[in-house]
This record gives sequence, structure tokens and C-alpha cells, in this order.
Amino acid sequence: MIFQRTLKTLTRAVGVGLHSGERVELTLRPAAPDTGIVFRRTDLNEPVTIPARATSVCDTRRASTLASGGVRVSTVEHLMSACCGLGVDNLMVDITAEEVPILDGSAASFVYLLQSAGIVAQAAPRRFLRVRRPVEVRQGEGRHLKWARLEPYHGYKLCFEIEFEHPAVNASAQQVEFELGRDPYARDIARARTFGFARDVEALRGQGLALGGGLDNAIVMDDVKVLNADGLRCADEFAKHKILDAMGDLYLVGQPMLAAYSAYRSGHELNNRLLRELLAQPDSYELLSFESERSAPRGFAQLAPAW
Repeated sequence: MIFQRTLKTLTRAVGVGLHSGERVELTLRPAAPDTGIVFRRTDLNEPVTIPARATSVCDTRRASTLASGGVRVSTVEHLMSACCGLGVDNLMVDITAEEVPILDGSAASFVYLLQSAGIVAQAAPRRFLRVRRPVEVRQGEGRHLKWARLEPYHGYKLCFEIEFEHPAVNASAQQVEFELGRDPYARDIARARTFGFARDVEALRGQGLALGGGLDNAIVMDDVKVLNADGLRCADEFAKHKILDAMGDLYLVGQPMLAAYSAYRSGHELNNRLLRELLAQPDSYELLSFESERSAPRGFAQLAPAW
């Protein structure tokens, strides 16, 4: 049987929020079977817990934000992506501010934290959400078209295509495919950083956003080139970061997914709409466990190693 997974011990990190610029302490704690991933705001007089679920998403502008009773936790997608990529099912995330720290702008630091703490199996079957028929959401028309789709697949495969009118992006690979269990998440996806344009920074900061952003935690471009001294980490880093985000957004469904996801110019909003559309059609998916490792998709039974 494939079992649920949590951390062996707790681990901590300190950073700043990408948009708030506030210092934030993050503590990742083991959690009991069937807990799921739960965020807990510990900076409040009475700590508030917020389950990491698609229905908890209240805002998708610039990041995925969860809320419960007016209490929010934003920019959860990079941590959620790392949990998906390493197969962590149950986790308590204590946080001392409204925003998850951006760290280096990718999921690599979260991968390091999770692997350093150690990932262990629990005495409970791991439940997967298997997509049974295609579900799609679309937005806009012509050159403004965006879409995202889930289709049946024995495994978890993601294909993303981007399109930006910018020389640095046009010079990179703009379509990426990644399959969990076949391709190494920590190497191929987790290191891809978020990106933005220098011309947007002042406008964002005028709105109280991007206050913690900089060249140490994002790819920043002017009108023609990447401004980071070391350039890109890989030739397709832009598209790979969109895969990273999608994995985090889709893990808010609450279970590891068995599906083929494909998207064109999608983002947090469309990814959340896709999950809500899936959940609104109960005949489009089913929950199952694997009694035998041999019946599971390749690579799904192995635990991610500790450092």
C-alpha cells in the first residue's frame, strides 16, 4: 500500500513577504494522518487555522491567498508546490504574518526545509484524486485567450505554454512538460524563480505590493533583458516557474492528483477556477488508494530522501 506522509521533525525558516515586505517566521510541523496541509496564523491573539483547500482561496491577484473568517494567508503556492513535488500529505504550517516568506523566489528553499526535516510514511492509506473525464476552463478570445484543462491520466503530468511579448522571454523555451515520478521535481522545477518587469515595480509598490521583492528573490527584466547578474538558472526558467505555480495551485484540491494538466497562459485565477469546476462535477473524478505499489504510477511509492 502507498501510505500518507508527513515530516519526521519540525523545521523553521525566517524571511520576508514578497508583497508585504514584512519579516515572517515559518515553522513546519508534522501532522496526524488525514490532517491535510493547514496554515495557522500564530501572530494573532487567538491563533486561526486555515485549511489549504481550493474553496479557501479568496484572492488570486499576484498570488494564491487563503482565508478563514477574515484572516488571510497569501502567497502559499511555492510551499504547496514543494509539498506536492515531494509527496507531503499532512503538515501544520505556523506563520507569524499574513504572507508566506518568498525566500529565493522559487520552491527550492521549501524543498530543502522539507527534506532536511525528513519525510516519513504514516499508518494510513494515501488517497488520490483521479480525474475521470476532461474538465476545462477558458477566458478571453483571440490573442487574449487563456485556458487550463485536466484530463484522465495514470500519473501526474503537466504541460504549460507561456506567451509574453518580451525579448528575454521570447529567447527562452516557452513550453514545458513535466511528469511527477518520472522527472526529478527538485532539479527540474523547484529552482525556477518567479519573474516580473522593472517597469511594473513602482506601480505595484504604489499599491502596497512587491515591497519585499528584488533581484535576490525574483527574475527582474527591463524592456529588453534580464537584470539579474547571474541570468537565468535554466533556459526555460520562465515556463518552469509557471509549472511550479500550477502544481502549488492544484495541490489545493486536497489530495495528490492523477491527471494530465495542460494550460496556455493560465495563472492562479484560472487554476483555481479549474479546481472549482472539477469539484462542482462529482462524476468527473473519484478518490482511490493503491493497495499495491505495482498498481500505482511509476515513482509514486518512493519517499523523497532526506538530505
